[in-house]
Amino acid sequence: MKIKIGNKVETIDDNISGIVTKILDTTITIEDNDGFEFQFEANELMLSSFDDTIESAIYNSDIDAVKREKQVKKRSATPTVKPKERNAPKFEVDLHIGQLTNSIRGMSNYDMLNLQLDKARGQLEFAIRKRIPKIVFIHGVGEGVLKQELETLFGRYNNVRFYDADYKTYGLGATEVKILQNIEP
Repeated sequence: MKIKIGNKVETIDDNISGIVTKILDTTITIEDNDGFEFQFEANELMLSSFDDTIESAIYNSDIDAVKREKQVKKRSATPTVKPKERNAPKFEVDLHIGQLTNSIRGMSNYDMLNLQLDKARGQLEFAIRKRIPKIVFIHGVGEGVLKQELETLFGRYNNVRFYDADYKTYGLGATEVKILQNIEP
């Protein structure tokens, strides 16, 4: 069955699925549930068995051909990035306490800091899983406690580098994290 725009597809080798948004020759662009776009070759994708637009969930595919295809080394899917956006962070996380909870009533400074660090850890893990190259954590200036704790957290990861985010955009209150994709965790 031929893949069309709007079909739900999944990759053969990776755990990535989404909706087909663009087809250009054999290159197919899909958008995952989180809104991120990925490009794959047509032979790297298959129609999802959960696709409502497919009349039948049974495929007439040659199982041996799929096995042979899996043995062939695939090029990694890299999202296309426009030159203007190449150095722009793709993902921002605002760690101001007002953004994370409706009320701080009854919360100690320790509780608030832990909530902020849990959010940062969760978003960093998400970015690593989704292969997002850059993420900016907006922590504010304050006394620098959160920034210091974030640096300790980021230092525990072998595959991340962190530095002050762009001053023109964020001032002194943000840290940018670059996720190195080819380093084993």
